[in-house]
Amino acid sequence: MHRSVLVIDDSKTTRQQILEILAKTSLFSQQHAAGGVLEGFKVVIDHPVDLIICDLEMPGMDGFKFLSLLNAREELRDIPVIMLTGREDLETKIRGLEQGASDYVTKPFDPGELVARIKVQMKIKSLRDSLKESNQRLTELSNTDPLTGLSNRRCLMETLEREIQRSRRGGSTMSMIMADIDFFKKINDTYGHQVGDEVIKTVADLLRSHLRSYDLAARFGGEEFVLVLPGSSLVQAVQAAERIRTAASLLSFPPPAERLRLTISLGVATYPRGRIESVDDLVREADSALYKAKGEGRNRVAVVDIGAEGRF
Repeated sequence: MHRSVLVIDDSKTTRQQILEILAKTSLFSQQHAAGGVLEGFKVVIDHPVDLIICDLEMPGMDGFKFLSLLNAREELRDIPVIMLTGREDLETKIRGLEQGASDYVTKPFDPGELVARIKVQMKIKSLRDSLKESNQRLTELSNTDPLTGLSNRRCLMETLEREIQRSRRGGSTMSMIMADIDFFKKINDTYGHQVGDEVIKTVADLLRSHLRSYDLAARFGGEEFVLVLPGSSLVQAVQAAERIRTAASLLSFPPPAERLRLTISLGVATYPRGRIESVDDLVREADSALYKAKGEGRNRVAVVDIGAEGRF
């Protein structure tokens, strides 16, 4: 496993001593050294570091200052820091631990004790990293539709609420497209549910390919999908929906569905527009627009009329 360590000490002799001790172990594949706080902080910014060994007492900026610099950057706060000090007083150690130090080693130190303390901190970091990765994975799973890999309905509603609030604060627009596969029940009845699932996944991939980096695509339920388009006006959203509709009509499928000609219907709604004031209003209008597209013959994009203004 690739791991790196940073040693910060104003004494070149001490830095070299620590690096030589660590070189005899298999704990780190890369070593960095710095003679002061600012130099050390630059190393941390420029290179991934798994552990820092930092002298407490240095001219200019001391180890406490280095801890405060780390704490100011959220992405650096979890790096374990072992402080080196020639002072034995408890007050100094407590202050360092309260400011984020993981452990203390008193000078002159025993090489065996230093390595043992480093191993403890690396084990703690490994457990913390595994827990963080597991939590992140659980969060992703709780927000993802298992069949398509798109966001699920829960994530969609949270995103819509967040984007409406952002639009309200910034005075900008945001749009929503609701899409539905036409005659999907017939696809299932003709080719079976396994092919139906493949059709759903293919449409999901199509929607994903039309997203900007800050858009969101979600499976709303069954064969229905929703796209959230922050910053898009009604006209822009209708144009996007039309591109998707056209692309869907060109999809082809392997046997036994090689003769399938897929179409989708899409409804578009925008905030702020008409009486849309909430997420529920936005979803209701997009659903009404989709219902309108279905009623007008399917394979089309529709918008709910709100009078002469905004009529399509």
